Amino acid sequence: MELSTRLFLQLAVVLAACRVLTWLGRRAFQPPVVCEIVAGILLGPSLLGWLWPGASAWLFPRAGLAALSAASQMGLALYMFVVGLEFRTDLLAAGWRRSAAVSLSGIAAPLALGAWLGASLTPAATYFGAGVGRLEAMLFTGAALCITAFPVLARIIMERGLSGTRLGTLVLGAGAFDDAAAWSLLAVILAGFESAPRLAVLAVGGGLAYAAVVFWAVRPAARWFVSRRPEAALGPGALPVVCVALALAAWYADSIRLHAVFGAFLLGVAMPRGPFANALRAKIEPVTTALLVPLFFAFSGLNTRLGLLSSPGMWATAAAIFLVATAGKGAACALAARAGGLPAAESAAVGALMNARGLMELILLNIGLERGLITPTFFTLLVLMAVATTMAAAPAFELLRPFLQAGGTTPAPAPCRAER
Repeated sequence: MELSTRLFLQLAVVLAACRVLTWLGRRAFQPPVVCEIVAGILLGPSLLGWLWPGASAWLFPRAGLAALSAASQMGLALYMFVVGLEFRTDLLAAGWRRSAAVSLSGIAAPLALGAWLGASLTPAATYFGAGVGRLEAMLFTGAALCITAFPVLARIIMERGLSGTRLGTLVLGAGAFDDAAAWSLLAVILAGFESAPRLAVLAVGGGLAYAAVVFWAVRPAARWFVSRRPEAALGPGALPVVCVALALAAWYADSIRLHAVFGAFLLGVAMPRGPFANALRAKIEPVTTALLVPLFFAFSGLNTRLGLLSSPGMWATAAAIFLVATAGKGAACALAARAGGLPAAESAAVGALMNARGLMELILLNIGLERGLITPTFFTLLVLMAVATTMAAAPAFELLRPFLQAGGTTPAPAPCRAER
C-alpha cells in the first residue's frame, strides 16, 4: 500500500482511538487533549508496537509519518488562530500586572529548580547527549520545567467556558508569555550548543518585530479590510485572504525559531471583533477541532517510548521530576496570583491550569532530542511528566469550580467543545 493511501487509514485509526478515549476520559474530567495524547501513546511503540510490532510498523512506518505530521501542524496553527479570535485583550490590559507576576513566577521558580535538577543529573550520560555541558543541561531542564502547554491550556479554557473571563484571560496571557520566554531560552541554549549566537538574536528580536508589525500594521489593515465588507459576513473572497495571511504568519514564526502557534495566535488576536470574527470562527473551528487538532496531539504520542523506563530507579526519577515540576510551576503561579489580589480558590485554579504542559513541552523535547541535547531516556521521563501534569490540571480545576462560581469569578460553563 502506498504511503499516500495509508495516510487515510492512519487518519481513521487515530481519530477513532481519540474519540473512544475522549468518551472514556470525559468521565474522569479529562479534556480531549489528554485523551488524544494517550491515544497516540497507545498506538505507538509503548503499547501497539510492543504487543504487535508488525502491525505497528506497517500502519505507522517512520517514512510515512511526514504527511501525518504536516497535517497535524496545520491543524494546530488553525486552532490557535481561532483561540486568538476569542482572546480578550481588554481584560488582559486591565489585569496585566497580575499576568506579568504570574508569568514571571511561573518562569523563575521552575527555571531555578530545573537548573538544580539538571545539574544533579549531568554526570550521568543516561540523560544528556555527548558534548552537553553542565550549564546547557541546567538551562534545558529549566526550560522544560517552566514551559506551559499553551495550545493545551487554550483548549481547556475554551472547553470549560472560561474564554473571555478574568481567569481565562489571565492564564492565557501568562501562558503565552511563559512559552515565548521558554522558546527564547531554548534558542539561547541551541546557540551555545551550536556556537551560533544569531539563533538567540533571531528568536527574541524576530518575535518582538513580528508582534510590532501585527499590532501596528496588520491590525489597522484588517480593520480597513473588514470595513469595506458587508456587516454580516465573510464573503467568498475573504477566507482565502485570511488563509494566506495565516500561512505567512505561521511560516515566519517557524522561520525565526519560535513556533507557528505564536504567529497564528497573534494574527487571530489582531483580527477585528464582531460579525467578521464570528464568521471566521464558524468556518474554521468545526473541521479543525474534529479532524486536524486530534492528529497533532496523537502524533506526539506515537513518538513516545515508555519501555525505556525499565527499572524502579527510573520510575523514582520520573516521580521526582513530576514533584519538582509541580512545586516549581503550579505552586509558584498560585502564590503569585494570590499576592496579586485574587481570591484563594481562583489563585489555586491559576496554579492548576498553569501547571499543564502538554504538547508545547513535547515540541521542545523533540527539538532537544533531535539536536542531541538529551537522550531518549530523559526524553521519555520528561514526556511522562508533561502528560501527568496535563492530566492533573482539569480534575484539579473541576474540584475548584464550585468555589469559583460561588465567588462570581467565572460564568456558567459554555457547551463543552469536546462534543464538537
